[in-house]
Amino acid sequence: MCWDYIEANPFNPEAAGWQTACEKNEKWIKHASKIPANISVINQASATSLPYPDGFFDVIATDPPYYDNVPYSYLSDFFYVWLKRTVGDLYPELFATPLTPKSEEIVAYSHEEGGYEAGKRRFEEMLTKSFQEICRVLKDDGVACIVFAHKSTDAWESIINALLNSGLYMTASWPINTEMQARLRAKESAALASSIYMVCRKRKGGKTAYFNEIKAGIEKRVHEKLDQFWEEGISGSDFFISAIGPAVEVFGKYERVEKLTGEQVTVAELLEHVRRVVSEYALSRILESPRLGGIDTEARFYLLWRWTYNDAKIPFDDARKLSQAVGIELTEHWNRGFIKKEKEYIRVLPAEERGKDFLKQTPANMVDVLHQALLLWSKNDRKGIAELLSRTGQAGNDDFWRLAQAVSEVLPEKDREKQMLQGFLYGREAYVKAAGSESAEQERLFE
Repeated sequence: MCWDYIEANPFNPEAAGWQTACEKNEKWIKHASKIPANISVINQASATSLPYPDGFFDVIATDPPYYDNVPYSYLSDFFYVWLKRTVGDLYPELFATPLTPKSEEIVAYSHEEGGYEAGKRRFEEMLTKSFQEICRVLKDDGVACIVFAHKSTDAWESIINALLNSGLYMTASWPINTEMQARLRAKESAALASSIYMVCRKRKGGKTAYFNEIKAGIEKRVHEKLDQFWEEGISGSDFFISAIGPAVEVFGKYERVEKLTGEQVTVAELLEHVRRVVSEYALSRILESPRLGGIDTEARFYLLWRWTYNDAKIPFDDARKLSQAVGIELTEHWNRGFIKKEKEYIRVLPAEERGKDFLKQTPANMVDVLHQALLLWSKNDRKGIAELLSRTGQAGNDDFWRLAQAVSEVLPEKDREKQMLQGFLYGREAYVKAAGSESAEQERLFE
């Protein structure tokens, strides 16, 4: 774990500033003082071995570790050593070790023996045991609420596998905005703004279903929730993650889901199908049309990336899964156009980062045409734009202009490319007219 800057900015009234902190603490003290003096019992125990009998609880709410996001035990060591010196004599059983115990911690550490794969496997196994314990101590009509937030599909694959293998299934899920956008962690990253609250019950019976039979039900449920999420303003990474819950609501009713060959459908295959459904839905809503045929696959990927991640660097595997959802092979495009590979990360380049020789190249797709047009616009070369649009046949192509408008709308305010797009779109009529004249002149030359 590396030291980083603290989150709080004492001079920022919108985030965790000093004034805000004082006001919130005052409100909390007033609120807490009104709570009746009910007795609460707090136990320290392992989540994989709960000290309660079967069917004990009506409701269980838990916020399990977020995969590899936070090194909880290492972070706790800082506080542990000081607590041990101040209250260690009062609770000797809680401070018996020099530092916090780490061998039973449920976190997907990649620095230990076996690396990333071993960490992922152990996280899933231990989390399954925890969920099985929740299932055991929950009443037959009880409810469990599990909170999770992670942008990695590997993390979601692990938690859903653990959930399905524990005897629980999801009956509802809600994305709730829990993260401050002003925090340092959210700057220049694809950090999520929402946590997903998964409401679960005990699965009754051991039914088996064929994926082909329940696929329509999954898509219907996903679309129902996506309509709701879209209207509520959920977008980007959160939108993709929010769709997982509705799919698992249908999928998780069955103890086993099979293909027609008899093979079991994996959670990874379910998530791949969900990504494809969400990609098509998001593109149709962003472009304000279900007709996607006129937009090439590279343009679909570019638009979806800008909407989901904007300028953030994303681990290769997550970028690959997004590209597969729209039908392009990432390895065939990186470092050859607007997709750039930086070690184990993938970035999508805006127009101004395409390089000084980019304008000399023949455009290979709609994004290349759009980026060259923007660079020419920044040079105030209207004639060059008209020639480019005429040569590539995009001047009168409504799909090209729909793409330009859509990219402009998904980019954040004050983004340089958004400003360039707005200026370019403002001159559309002039460029189309000039491109028409350019085309007519070329035809006369051939005559």
